[in-house]
Amino acid sequence: MNGAEALIRAAAEAGIEYCFANPGTTEMPLVAAMDKEPGFRPVLSMFEGVCTGAADGYGRIAGRPALTLTHLGPGFANGIANLHNARRANTPIVNLVGDHASWHVNYDPPLASDIESLARTVSKFVRTSKSADHLVEDFAAAVNASWSAKGAISTLMLPMDLQANELTSTVGKIKITPPSRYFVSDWVLDVAQKINSGKRLVFIVGDTGLTEEGLKAAGRIAQLPGIKMYAETFPRVSYRGGGLPDLDRLPYFPEKAIEVLEQYDEVICAGVPEPISYFGYEGLPSRLAELDRLTMLAEVGHDVVGALSMLADEVDAPAFKNSEGAVVLPSASEALTPESIGQILSALLPEDSIVSVEGGTCGYPFFTASANAAKHRVMTNTGGAIGQGIPAGFGAALAEPGNTVICLQSDGSAQYTIQTLWSIAREGLPVIILIAANHKYNILQNELRRYGVETFGINSLQLTELDRPRVDWQALSKGYGVKSVQVAHNAELMLALKEAVQAKEPRLIEMSL
Repeated sequence: MNGAEALIRAAAEAGIEYCFANPGTTEMPLVAAMDKEPGFRPVLSMFEGVCTGAADGYGRIAGRPALTLTHLGPGFANGIANLHNARRANTPIVNLVGDHASWHVNYDPPLASDIESLARTVSKFVRTSKSADHLVEDFAAAVNASWSAKGAISTLMLPMDLQANELTSTVGKIKITPPSRYFVSDWVLDVAQKINSGKRLVFIVGDTGLTEEGLKAAGRIAQLPGIKMYAETFPRVSYRGGGLPDLDRLPYFPEKAIEVLEQYDEVICAGVPEPISYFGYEGLPSRLAELDRLTMLAEVGHDVVGALSMLADEVDAPAFKNSEGAVVLPSASEALTPESIGQILSALLPEDSIVSVEGGTCGYPFFTASANAAKHRVMTNTGGAIGQGIPAGFGAALAEPGNTVICLQSDGSAQYTIQTLWSIAREGLPVIILIAANHKYNILQNELRRYGVETFGINSLQLTELDRPRVDWQALSKGYGVKSVQVAHNAELMLALKEAVQAKEPRLIEMSL
């Protein structure tokens, strides 16, 4: 048995289902080894950013690590943007990166680079294996570092000769320790005392606090006077609908968030870090709340559900009340708007489906409308690097085979990882891609207005509009093997979305705005 075969066997024994791969020459021993483990499933993507984004989506939904396999430093670098998003989502991912043979790399061949330095920008654990006999040990360390209570990214570099070398010693089964969570009772009691003393508190909830049980506990507390609950602005996974409490997301722009938080005596962080503005704007503080007004109920990686539940009991919060309502549909004959798209999607969501949201055009209107939808889960862009939405949806679909996944996507960001359509078609997954086609970078035009630009000049439009030529989404989708349709009115979207959900196959719907 060689090093690659031992590593792939260890991955299968550890229960790792998928390896999202874009291999090259230095990964051939690993590719060959995968043929000897029929229970191990490699998934090919045509761009490394698809691999890493899919691993992120899979890890968020499955709650355990996926593997990625990329080629040398340049291949790994192509996946860094979505690893940045995964790092911010605390998603467990183990990256395997093939490197030149250890006896060859010192000659500085054309593809040689400092892979470790690249990896450290997004990884908690970074290691280059030095011996074939220690590949499995190194792999186990990478998995355990990644699969912690606060999920993390591990990157393991594997020189090609070590993959191919025969082992000189017997390899035992690796020991993988699943994560365990806890919360600090004293922190809970401190917040309970603040509530009982009559303080007005606003909670920002994230991590497992946005699961079904976490929301029910938060909903109990929210019924108390002087209490307001928000979800973090870009949650990793948030349960919505089905009568669950409606925790709106904390506003994105700092002045709106500050306005909300200043109405309360203190800000309680439940599974979120300190709230910070996404960008610095002149005249506005970077901190959305002063440090002396912040109190930690539970950190990211803690048992946020347990902390919220204990708090609800400590303050004698009333029982959770189901708040299920109905989505109001827009007029069928009218043209599509972001608001009507949000309403239609919310009304037609299958039970327990998953929605991967990327883009501001329809994301916020959908999130608002989805409070009255069937129970579902929403994934958002945690790190702000665009190109996440469709790959994350792809990975989520593999985490729950047969479940419907909908990617609510803006047209600009979709182009960053559009190769995902090919992978979705190849796997035959029930993923529906909704493209909000307004043919411009709307978020950048909004930022220009905030900067003080009232009239866009030729160069401003050149950098923020996506026309001349407009992307032919129908031709593009067909080229990647995904059936598609273009809609412009509410009735057309209702029909197309119903058909796509029933088909249980890859579909793309271009929504003309």
